[in-house]
Amino acid sequence: MNRRIFFLSLSGAAGCTRGGRPRLNVLNWGEYVAAETIPDFEREFGVRVRYATYESAEEMLARVFSGNSGWDIVFPPCNFIQPMVELGLLARIDRERLKNLPLLDRPFQSPAWDPRLDWSVPWMWGAAGILYQSNLRPPPTAWADLWHPRFRNKLTMLDDPPELLGACLKKLGYPLNSGDPAQLDAARREALAQKPLLRAYVNEIVRDQMVAGELLAAQVWSGTALRAIEGGGASLSFVYPAEGYSLYADNMCILRESRRGELAHDFLDYLLRPRVAMRCALTKLVSAANAAARALLPERIRENAILYPGEETLRRGEWFQPLSAEAQRLRDRIWTEIKSS
Repeated sequence: MNRRIFFLSLSGAAGCTRGGRPRLNVLNWGEYVAAETIPDFEREFGVRVRYATYESAEEMLARVFSGNSGWDIVFPPCNFIQPMVELGLLARIDRERLKNLPLLDRPFQSPAWDPRLDWSVPWMWGAAGILYQSNLRPPPTAWADLWHPRFRNKLTMLDDPPELLGACLKKLGYPLNSGDPAQLDAARREALAQKPLLRAYVNEIVRDQMVAGELLAAQVWSGTALRAIEGGGASLSFVYPAEGYSLYADNMCILRESRRGELAHDFLDYLLRPRVAMRCALTKLVSAANAAARALLPERIRENAILYPGEETLRRGEWFQPLSAEAQRLRDRIWTEIKSS
């Protein structure tokens, strides 16, 4: 998943009704619901759901940017909430319609990106760290370790500008969301220095490469790490780097253009049901923002330190935040230089 912010003006298309039943139009990340989630909602509420997926937040934004896309519900990452509000794309959440809202875990009842949950409802969250072969000696414990020559051609980093630059910034002791030109230039130099060691910049496909033993280490999202370990990578380990790491949260939002506000709220409240949210979290193997849903997960998942790190580890994490237009343009130029070098 690419979480870089830039705004495109590409409109999508959508329908309204068919067969006499109301239709809700939902645009979500891939594999973010269980197989029964949508069919069960359709049966219970007597509606049809037009459901589609996207692979990046930029793609989502491009499809709804016109304000006349036909979509009702989207799932933006936390650093997209305020920019989408400023663009007039999001509708206010009617908290009284969401009886399951109190089930959110305490940190997500008043998150930094939307303290009163006026525009969004936290859904799932995650972080980035290092997945590595367990027999590595010494094991990597910090981002700085991934600049060692022993990883030549056996290492990948995320194909995601905020994550890659974030790792470089944290390695240097700088803030994850830095917009300082000098700090970003130092991060650029770090990325260029590391690039000769890399096999590639990749995202989800790294899971299979790590399981197959083709790589020694990789920068990955926490959910990807656990899916690799659960999917046959028993010889793999994961660590949250000592210098700090990124945290992200995907949120449920209703688009301002939606003409199905009541039904959209019904869908959000349905996804907040503990068993529904639990099944979705288990399908994707990501961290649920819903405390009641987490309580229903199998013990090996709900107590897993990859998905749910302890307080001491969490203190090293830093949430992605919106960037100024100037900082984003600079980061875009740096990313282009890194990829093309």
